[in-house]
Amino acid sequence: MSFRTAISGLSAANADLSVTANNIANASTTGFKGSRAQFAELFAVSALGTTNTQTGSGVRVADVAQKFTQGNVDFTGNSLDMAISGEGFFVLNDGGAQVYSRAGAFQVDRDGYVVNFRNQRLQAFPPTPQGGFNTGSLQDLRLVTGESPPNATSNVDVVLNLPSNATEPTAPFDPADPDSYTQSTSMTVYDSLGAAHTATLYFNKTGTANEWTQRLYVDGNAVGTPQTLSYSNTGVLQAPAGGRITFPPYTPATGAAPIDLTYDFGDTTQYGQAFSVNSVVQDGYTTGRLIGIDTDASGVVQARFTNGRSQALGQVAMVQFSNPNGLQQLGDTNWSETYTSGQALRGAAGTAGLGLIQAGALEASNVDITEQLVSMITAQRNFQANAQMIRTNDAITQTVINIR
Repeated sequence: MSFRTAISGLSAANADLSVTANNIANASTTGFKGSRAQFAELFAVSALGTTNTQTGSGVRVADVAQKFTQGNVDFTGNSLDMAISGEGFFVLNDGGAQVYSRAGAFQVDRDGYVVNFRNQRLQAFPPTPQGGFNTGSLQDLRLVTGESPPNATSNVDVVLNLPSNATEPTAPFDPADPDSYTQSTSMTVYDSLGAAHTATLYFNKTGTANEWTQRLYVDGNAVGTPQTLSYSNTGVLQAPAGGRITFPPYTPATGAAPIDLTYDFGDTTQYGQAFSVNSVVQDGYTTGRLIGIDTDASGVVQARFTNGRSQALGQVAMVQFSNPNGLQQLGDTNWSETYTSGQALRGAAGTAGLGLIQAGALEASNVDITEQLVSMITAQRNFQANAQMIRTNDAITQTVINIR
């Protein structure tokens, strides 16, 4: 019986060494979670239970439990690398089945999908037309490869100051003659095809106090008729009411749709100083090509384009479990849901106890080498002690055999 007990101790110590060796071997594995062997004593129990003099029958491996503590976050500079700071797992599509991982080393496959080294596709909540994300469904996260469509300019906000001490020009108005107008400023506007056009505003001081005439030319062509801007004796715009002027449609030569321009002069002033343009903001933009991907702490993935626009591609989905230790290990730092782990609870990063996402970084293994070396020494001592017990039992058995 004592032989069997010592052999169980050898087996347990060997299992402890195996777990420690696996931890040390994966000390540099991204997203790896270390494990520890847990043991339970053995008793030969009859139907009526054990007696007060019953000795133990050895030991067995009760569980190899994982430790889901946070690993260090190492910055890589790769925009598609993601680390989770806190609780939660990434959701991956593995040929139709869902698996979960803490390893966020992602790349793009030939079809534009965000995948890991096993071609498992990262799952995300799809964007909605209202600007949010549909957290009730999942889709494969895919990076756009086409161009960002253009948007025709429709509204222009102008903030400038017209000098109150200006005088009325004597020459008839002619865009080619700077002496025929008081001041001018130009800006770029865009048509529905994304082509750029030069829009120029000409300002003429009239013979009436605090009154100006404004003209709009696009690509050297007059748009509409001259408009009047009237200011109070404190330099604040009075007319037109609200400061907005809508010009007739301008049809560009590019074949694009007519450009309908509305200018807001409400913040313009007429003070006794030099002509100055403080701000010109228009809502149009040309076509753009993809230049980068950004992921914020909540997991929202944005595509950036050369036209200054950005597009939300999705929000990285995360899950958590009531009992992470009940997850089944699949290898390659992947886990699957089990009855023991409980159902996967979906959510966005930073909500419902889920951690935040750090883009351009990876979570390192949570294995502490020093701790593992101490565990290795302890397991080695246990193995040696059980081996010595077998040797002692052998000596006792030999003595009994030699009795005559």
